[in-house]
Formats: sequence, structure tokens, C-alpha cells
Amino acid sequence: MAGDRLTPEQAYRFALGEEVVSSTGVPVRLSRPMDFLVFTDHAEGLGLMYQVYNGNAAFASDPTLMRSGAAMKAGGKEAGDTMNELISAQANNKLPAPIKDPKVVGPIMKTVWQEYLDTAEKFNDPGRFTAMIGYEWTSVPGGNNLHRNILFRDNKDKASQVMPFSAWQSEDPEKLWEWMAKYEEKTGGRMLAIPHNANLSNGRMFELVDFAGKPLTKDYAERRARFEVLQEMMQTKGNSETHPLISPNDEFADFGIAGWEYGNLTLEDKPLSREMMPTNYLRSGLLQGLKYEKTLGVNPFNFGFIGGTDVHNSLSSIEENNFFGKHVNQEPSKNRWDHVSKQGFGKTRYTYQYTAAGYAAVWATENTREALWDAMMRKEVYATSGTRMTVRLFGGWDFTSEDAAANDLAAVGYARGVPMGGTLTKATEDAKAPSFLVAAMKDPLSGNLDRIQIVKGWTDKDNTAHEKIYNVTWSDPQSRTLDANGALPPVGNTVDVATASWTNDIGADGLAAVWTDPDFDPAERAFYYARAIEIPTPRWTAYDALRFAIKMPPEVPMTHQERAWTSSIWYTP
Repeated sequence: MAGDRLTPEQAYRFALGEEVVSSTGVPVRLSRPMDFLVFTDHAEGLGLMYQVYNGNAAFASDPTLMRSGAAMKAGGKEAGDTMNELISAQANNKLPAPIKDPKVVGPIMKTVWQEYLDTAEKFNDPGRFTAMIGYEWTSVPGGNNLHRNILFRDNKDKASQVMPFSAWQSEDPEKLWEWMAKYEEKTGGRMLAIPHNANLSNGRMFELVDFAGKPLTKDYAERRARFEVLQEMMQTKGNSETHPLISPNDEFADFGIAGWEYGNLTLEDKPLSREMMPTNYLRSGLLQGLKYEKTLGVNPFNFGFIGGTDVHNSLSSIEENNFFGKHVNQEPSKNRWDHVSKQGFGKTRYTYQYTAAGYAAVWATENTREALWDAMMRKEVYATSGTRMTVRLFGGWDFTSEDAAANDLAAVGYARGVPMGGTLTKATEDAKAPSFLVAAMKDPLSGNLDRIQIVKGWTDKDNTAHEKIYNVTWSDPQSRTLDANGALPPVGNTVDVATASWTNDIGADGLAAVWTDPDFDPAERAFYYARAIEIPTPRWTAYDALRFAIKMPPEVPMTHQERAWTSSIWYTP
């Protein structure tokens, strides 16, 4: 619908580091290949747009689909308009009847699914490159984003026994979990679901009732905790960590939210209000989970963090100086930055508000489908905004400051603690508070490190939620010291926007520390995650301004501070 003419095979070849030609005719290649790729096409209408584009006779009776096919061939604004029209129709259950008729589309979709599986098997190379099998379940009631990416642990022999469960069958996540459970029972395989873009759910991602509007139950909490162990932190459609209105004491809370806080995916239904925010962002979702753990005995929102790209042009190219956008019409061109993406509530989303993000980083024992999936299931993963920073986090009861200087920091962490994604339950007799061993190493092609922070969330005896940000270790500690409130002076800024360049004269190439919670109460449930932040570097808009000799208006951000977020470590009394 958006002009993508590349195939799944080209998507895999691109991830492997090969040069391909984009749908706009531009040769493109990554600076460094990827270790794995999950190709998650939408289950709804799987492959059907190709049939509409090619004028399949099965759809000739419907004027909307015929008009859509012509618009896709015309390209440009017409194609964009028909895409938005069909997305809105999906959101409001008004899709043309032929494209939802199982007798018409079932055989087409089955053929496409088998082709996807065959292509994944072709490119899966255990130990070198993993082509994981997956798809996207696209629930979007009223434009509120409840999408999930479904990942198989399995190979084609099991995945081919089912057709992807789609939102056409049900938009209710509980129905998706039921289907996943039946798949596991039937095949002996395993699945997990990764919700993405909580920031566009209008508060529905962590709402305090189920899809039918009933209060959450222990059974609901157990099933959600089983199948949804991860949440997407960041991608091209912004950052889902938190918002300044609900985290006013977090000086870094405004990263990647501009334009995405207006409302839901389609800018329909209603604007995002302050009241929706506690169930719209990941940090507050984690806090809600702690509260439910006390009342239900199970935490439904016990999830780790992962990144994703969500690009729709088959090119997972999210490097700032090599960003090929989300859609084909957002690939490099002189005027892409001010293209209108969506309008509603008197607001406009522009291409310049899209972010070149993000990556999923996985601490796996080997590069295979099984090992990657197992690491995701135990939440030993972290998200980045596009940097390839390396980050470790361990929690325990007896780490010492000397451990941060260990030659094999990870061996110390595993021997005496739990890694990111783990849970601490009981202090040793000598320990009065948990300690956290945290370390980060810079991406050699990106900026130096500014600081590492620990984000803590907890619930008190009245089950009221709290959060606090601690600066744990930072660059240039001789001249940068904490004030009475624990705040740290900015690291500085070496970016020259005119040349889209920076220097690493500030910051550190690596940081490590052991931090002990000074405010620990053993009776209070808590989570802790690390956030590692780079020095300022040019944003993709700065590279576009240089490349195409554009003078950007002042509202267009030209610099940012890339970062990584680890999955949490939980403390449960």
C-alpha cells in the first residue's frame, strides 16, 4: 500500500549486510550486518495487497479495492491516501467484504505464509544469522494500538501447521493467548507475543480492565504474564518509556515523544489525556503490575524491554546517517522531513517526528532460534534507540565496588546475582539492601557515554506507586558532581549541526559501577532497570539538512542523546 516493492528475500539479504536497491531506486547497505531478523508481516490481509495491486479478479466486484489498486500503481499522494483509508477501515471494522471473505482470501494467505516460512528456512544459518519466524497481530480498535509481534521458537515444521491468528478473528488479546496455547498444545512448540507502541494505545495497553471492560482477574494476569514477557520500548513511532507529565522529575523523559503524544495510531477516537497516561507507558505499566501483584498475587505486567524498527519498506536501516524511514515515501529525499503522516484533533504528525530506532539486544548463549527465544523468555534482553551499545545489569546482595573493575564482570554477576529480567526475593543476613552491578560499553560508531542511571519503581504499604531516578556512574566525575537533589550537570555538546558531526572529546568509552539502593524497604515490592545515555550526537534530520542543503525550521530537532534501557530486576518480599 505504501509503495514497498521489495521481497522478504531482499529484507533478509539487507540484514545480512548485502547491498539492495530500495523501492525508490536508491542503493542501500548497512554499515554492519545484523545477527538476527524477525520478519513480521501483518496477519490481516497477508499478501492480499499484492493481489489488489495486480487486479485479482476476486476483488473486481468491489469499487473500493479497485480504486485502491489503481492508487497503489499511481503512487505518491494517492497511494498514501488509500493506505490511510484502509487502515482506518481496519480500525473501525469497515473493510470491504471481499477482502475478509475466508473463501476468497484463505488460499491466497496460506500460500503467502508458506512462502514466508520457506524464505526464513533458506536464510536461517545457526551460529551466524538467525531468521526467526514471526508475524504481527494487528488489533487496533478505534485506532488504539494493541498490536503484538508473535515470535515462534520453532522451525517451519511446526509453524506451518497453523495459519497466523489475526485481528479479523478477534481484536481481544485473550483470544490471541487462547490460540497461542492451542498451538503449543498441538505442536509442542512455543510462542511469545511482544506488544509494541504502547504510546499509541490511548491508555489501553495497561488498562485496569480486560478487553470486555471487566476487572482483571488472577487467571488473566497469569496468562498475560506467560505469553507477554516483553514490551517494545522504542521504534520509529516513538518512545514508550514515560512522559514528562507523569514523570516530572525525570529530566530525560521527553526523548522521542514529540508528535506521538497527540493521540492514538490513527489520530481518531480521542486525544491522549493526562488521565490515560498511567496505562499508556511502560514505566507506569510496570508500576501497575506491582500493585496487581499485591491484590491478585500475580503480576500481569512483569515484562522486559526490547526495541524494534517497525519499518514498512523492508529495510531495517535505522542508523542516523543512513535512515531510510518507516514508509517508502519517507526514504531519503529533499522534502521527506515535512511530509504529513497523520492529522487529527487539530494536530499533525510529520516525518521529522519519526525516530531512527530501535534495536533488540539479546544476551543469548548462541545465535540460534532456540537460544534467542529462550533469552527473550527469561527477559535477558535490552532495548536501544538505535545505538549498538553493550549493557549489563546484575542484581544481588553482596556485590562490592571492586566487582565493577573485574576482568570478567559478567562471570561475577552470574555467580553472585541475577541478570536483567531476574527476581530477587530475600536478603542475606548481612545485606540490608540489594546492590546492582551495572556496566556499559559504547558503540564504536556512535557517541561516548554520558551516564548510567538506575530507574526504580516501588509500591508502599498502602499500595501507592512511586518512582525515582538515580545517577549511578558518569563521565568526567572530577568536574561533574551530584547536587543535593542527586542531579548531575549536563555532559556538554560537541555537535556541529552544519556539518552533521561531533567529537568524542567528552564522555567515556565505558562505564561500570556497583550501586546499592539507599532507600530500600524490605517490605516494599520494587523494580530496577538501567538506562545508559550517550553524549549528544546528530539526529537523522541533521544529516538530511547537510545532504540536501536544507534549512530546517526551529521546531525540527537536530540532535539527541541515544540510549539503552535494560530489562528490570524485580524485588519481591
